[in-house]
Amino acid sequence: MRISELRLLDIVNVKDGRRLGPIKDLDLDMERGAIRAILVAGAARSWGIFGGGRGDDILIPWDRVKKIGVDVILVDAQDLPDLDPESPDHR
Repeated sequence: MRISELRLLDIVNVKDGRRLGPIKDLDLDMERGAIRAILVAGAARSWGIFGGGRGDDILIPWDRVKKIGVDVILVDAQDLPDLDPESPDHR
């Protein structure tokens, strides 16, 4: 599979089935030729005059990737911060 094909897949948290979004970037170990982590864009914020933009990006270590399917990448994001855009942390 090519990186360009990975970027088309959605990331889904197996903890709660939540769609985290597509891959924004990859963290690569150039010496070993391996992927260290995937970067997913943070949830959109809906406050402020101009919409508030996006939250912090989410870095998911590669060892948390559980399965790469045809349409999605399943990850274990069990201890990541609350990803709910309605939570007080995202306002």
